[in-house]
Amino acid sequence: MDTQLIIETVQNIFIGADEKNWELCRSSFADIVCVDYTSLAGGVPAETRSEDVIAAWQEFLPKFHTTHHQLGNFTVRQTGDFATISFYGTATHFLPNDSGNNVWTVVGTYDASLRRSGNGWKVATMKFNFKYQDGNLNLPALARTR
Repeated sequence: MDTQLIIETVQNIFIGADEKNWELCRSSFADIVCVDYTSLAGGVPAETRSEDVIAAWQEFLPKFHTTHHQLGNFTVRQTGDFATISFYGTATHFLPNDSGNNVWTVVGTYDASLRRSGNGWKVATMKFNFKYQDGNLNLPALARTR
């Protein structure tokens, strides 16, 4: 079983986002990916090109001074070239501002599916299951104005 490789594939998405290493993020996704953040942001799940997901993150995340994603409690199930993984995630966003409330934190769990290809494991679906957010809930809007 490729448990560690599957976990590392998922971790590389979030490490890449925090380090603004967009190629590392991109390398972990399948060409077409279904991303579902509806529990946090509303809307509908979207099947889209991974390049479009990365482009949206490139536009938004660098507007914060820094971000930090912490993942854990991984549960991996693999059957041949298909795997599912569930894990906890905490995302901390830091942006100094006049209010002094510089942090926005989002907490939830993720469910993802991966397929193994000639280039290793690739995330084909990723769903975020929102639990709560804390801190400066206006920080995303403030970041967008930067």
